[in-house]
Amino acid sequence: RPYCTHFQRDLSSITHLAFALALWPLLHRSQTTTNTTTTMKIAAAALLAFAAHTQGFTLPSPSGQSTALFSFAPSPGSAQGTMAPPRPGVASNPAPPGAKPMRVGKAAKVVKVQGNSLKTWGFLDPRVERVQVKLETEGRPLNADVELWQGPDNTPVKVRVYIENGSKRPFNAVVETPRGPNTIAVRNIGQMEFPMDAQVLSIDGGAPAQGNDFRTIQGGALRTYPFDPLVDSVELILKTDGRPLNALIELLQGPNNKKKVIEIYTEDGLDRPFSAILETPGSGNVIRVVNTSPVEFPLVASVQPYEVGKVGDYGEPVLGGDSDAAMATTVSQW
Repeated sequence: RPYCTHFQRDLSSITHLAFALALWPLLHRSQTTTNTTTTMKIAAAALLAFAAHTQGFTLPSPSGQSTALFSFAPSPGSAQGTMAPPRPGVASNPAPPGAKPMRVGKAAKVVKVQGNSLKTWGFLDPRVERVQVKLETEGRPLNADVELWQGPDNTPVKVRVYIENGSKRPFNAVVETPRGPNTIAVRNIGQMEFPMDAQVLSIDGGAPAQGNDFRTIQGGALRTYPFDPLVDSVELILKTDGRPLNALIELLQGPNNKKKVIEIYTEDGLDRPFSAILETPGSGNVIRVVNTSPVEFPLVASVQPYEVGKVGDYGEPVLGGDSDAAMATTVSQW
């Protein structure tokens, strides 16, 4: 309505002015041509001045901001345009597409996994090529399943772990996760009285553990590796030439005394080799590796000392006798 009112008022004024200009030559025929030209110039100037103050045909500009998104405006002395200032809330220096995300800390969060429960860790970034998994308890037995999920109903890696003492001999292994996204699933298959602590951490860069002195183990065969009491931990690597890998790893301490048992299945032993660190405190430790696949699926194994002489003082004598003090000293050293 305000626009229509302005339009009607201004149109009436223009009509009156045009009528006056049309009658002006008839009323002053006797004047000279010079006076007529001067009069018409004055009338035209008055008409332009009147039109300059007219608002009837002009819409008021909105008071809001411009809706142009990152428009380019020419800059002085430059042939190309410069980007307009970004909108509020838009970063002026965005990260490049290939930048790696910054990690807050290298220590992974410890997650309590109760008995008969499942926890999962998803890695959506395809740049994560391997994951370290560590499982331990407060000294109670550990019985768990560790699986690698890649897509629906696809489990390329399965590991079942039994440890007599999860604090003295924790489970520490590296799972290869090429071509993400991948998910690590840890299931505590023990009873409710046997919870465990789980840590899952992605490993940045690097290559899989290479190992040395690989020995071939044919399908259905086994190989044993005895170690000196000075060896505190052992590095174990199992892989194939691209065929599936099925193996059983046992840590023995004494005749048929199994301290740790690990069952492994890998879809591709070359693309996803298995590597782990086995704690071997005390004396009489023997690692037995069994290839549970048929004879058509051999594997190669590398079992080497990882830490030597770092736990305990092996130079001190072990006191014997019937006294409680001697027994306590022996137990504390081992």
